[in-house]
Amino acid sequence: MNWKRTNLVTAIMLVMFLAAVEGTIITMAMPTIAKELQGFELISLVFSVYLLTSAISTPIYGKLADLYGRKYVLSISILLFLAGSFLCGLSQSMVMLIAFRAVQGLGAGGIFTVSYTIIGDEFPLEERSKIQGGLSTVWGVATLVGPFLGGFLIDLLSWHWIFFINIPFGLVAVVLLQRSLQETFEKKKQSIDYGGIITLSLAVIALLSIFIFDQNSNSQAYPLFAGTAVTIAILMMLLFYKIEKKAKEPILPFGIFTKTSTIVNLLSFLIFAVLMGIDVYIPLYLQNVLGYRPTISGLAMLPMSVSWLIVSIILGKLLVKYGGKAVTVTANVVILIGALLLTTLGTASPILLVLIYCFVLGIGFGGASTVLTIIIQDSVDYHQRGSAVGANSLLRTLGQTIGISVFGNIFNSHITGYFINQGIEGVNSSNLYQPSPSDLALTSEQISLALNSSMHVLFIAFVIISGLSLILSMAMPGRKEKEANCGINPLQH
Repeated sequence: MNWKRTNLVTAIMLVMFLAAVEGTIITMAMPTIAKELQGFELISLVFSVYLLTSAISTPIYGKLADLYGRKYVLSISILLFLAGSFLCGLSQSMVMLIAFRAVQGLGAGGIFTVSYTIIGDEFPLEERSKIQGGLSTVWGVATLVGPFLGGFLIDLLSWHWIFFINIPFGLVAVVLLQRSLQETFEKKKQSIDYGGIITLSLAVIALLSIFIFDQNSNSQAYPLFAGTAVTIAILMMLLFYKIEKKAKEPILPFGIFTKTSTIVNLLSFLIFAVLMGIDVYIPLYLQNVLGYRPTISGLAMLPMSVSWLIVSIILGKLLVKYGGKAVTVTANVVILIGALLLTTLGTASPILLVLIYCFVLGIGFGGASTVLTIIIQDSVDYHQRGSAVGANSLLRTLGQTIGISVFGNIFNSHITGYFINQGIEGVNSSNLYQPSPSDLALTSEQISLALNSSMHVLFIAFVIISGLSLILSMAMPGRKEKEANCGINPLQH
């Protein structure tokens, strides 16, 4: 690669790292922030609102990138993310922090979507898989670095600096992007699909609100709330469909939804739901069942990042030789094997087994994530690539958000059910480490067994979803069918 491409990759990796490390830093820093701002009851909204605005904005940025060019849209999203970071650092209350996290999420939605669109534009297949593997490794490194960096900044300065530290690095990324990416874009007045943007945003907000708000805070009112939200989501989607059929420049052109892209988007939803569950619950298993320190549990996830990167490096040649469907099916087989292996873990499993299982899962997730992104990038022409990648990013975010909510409900309800079966009433995930209502202190062994039992149920859920994903991947069009419908030159003969 020449220096311009090197600078372009550096800019994208740098801004991806900032967006990725933000999640791990704030997770670690939230107890300190909530204590100082006196808002423990609002902690979940700090994360939920970020996911919500990120999900809403991904398809919008994709379309804007198609209309106005990748470079300027990505630069604006980076600056929006930095503005949100700066304002978060100035927050004097939890309400202010939640509002400014929404701004951060709006910027993050563009970073994730437009970065992958640029990679699809600027790099050939074999280079693309390596770069996307590198970006995936950036996420792995961010997961490990985040807690250490956050702790250092809080101890040395204050929690405000976990947000301020983003600004100089983000500005460097914007400068590198402006200098390294050359675009020839026809300047003309564009038609903005405001109706589509509003109705799609309302539909996503209504759908995700079912999952991101606490279902146990008011158990009697929640069914009514969920029913109302579902109704609003359906109505907004129907209205969105009518608007998009007539729009001159629809925010999500229906032409991007071919049989291949539809299957890829559904696969992305399922695979990223499982990936999110593993990212959250494997560290919990290591800390609360096996008793390892948080640092060790973080390092235990490193083999997944390593195998993810290795697969991405060789993936380009595999795609050319065997085609997208074969690689996708194989990756899903490996994910299913990894999920089955997780069901063998218990209260006395050696950490070496966890390391091996994570390495296997990294092979599957690395292969699936990278190849699905490449297929989406190549499924449409240049002028629709941003929209296609934006739609895929939206489905991934929905998978993560909905998946982790469903897994959390399964996990929490099984803990309660486990103790009821043991004849102990009133124990749930929120008071697991406190004396029970009957003043019966639970032993560490009882807690470990309960968590392990709940974890086992989750692992079975991962197996079921992985199996569905494998079946769905087999329905993808093969090479001959693709050749009849589109011209994806690297993925078929």
